[in-house]
Amino acid sequence: MLTEQELIHYSRHIILPQIDEAGQKKIKESKVLVIGMGGLGAPVAMYLAAAGVGHLYIADHDQVERSNLQRQIIHKLESIGLDKVDSAKATLKALNPWIEITSIPEKLEGQALDKQVSQVDLVVDCCDNFSTRFAVNRAAVKHHKPLISGAAIRFEGQLGVFNYHHSSPCYQCLYQPDIQLDENCFDQGVLSPVVGTIGSLQATETLKVITGAGNVADGKLLVYDALNLDFRKLKVTKDENCPVCSAKL
Repeated sequence: MLTEQELIHYSRHIILPQIDEAGQKKIKESKVLVIGMGGLGAPVAMYLAAAGVGHLYIADHDQVERSNLQRQIIHKLESIGLDKVDSAKATLKALNPWIEITSIPEKLEGQALDKQVSQVDLVVDCCDNFSTRFAVNRAAVKHHKPLISGAAIRFEGQLGVFNYHHSSPCYQCLYQPDIQLDENCFDQGVLSPVVGTIGSLQATETLKVITGAGNVADGKLLVYDALNLDFRKLKVTKDENCPVCSAKL
């Protein structure tokens, strides 16, 4: 049940007919894994915490550096040198003391990744490299967990929801493991609000998946061009020969 304090705290959600008190209870009962506490993970985790997600699992193996602060708004100057998950947890607890936060100061892979994905309701991928994205996707497919994926670089970003239904495409239906586009913000740069835009959209899709509100971006790829203020929505079809999610497996 929602306490009197929570009813007040989440009142702007509760008055939305698509969410109301029943939806807010679903948010409170949900468990979400956010992988990466960088530019994308920062707004994702902050909005999910503020929205009342009952148990957030946050994973990152890096420490806060000064160059992170241009876009990773969950961290502060005094956080430099700290584990990102510890810095993030302090910010999230200050936003919402009623939620539970499990911090994972390691690079999730292998059995550790498999275990964490198995115990949550959905996964939000906020990492910055394809090898991790493919590994997260495999774990999400294995455990039948929706995957909300985001990416951003320079003035561009993209968002997709995968594995939402049995007939939905997975991340590997869109990209193949031999892709050679592992660009990163260190080499290419990124406009700070771009990661905020994509991260906010990831948080929005997460809450829609949890509550059932609206139409989830299942089987769609949203591409954002900040320089030209252009949003494009592309259809992603399930690859019947996909080595990860194909029904032939």
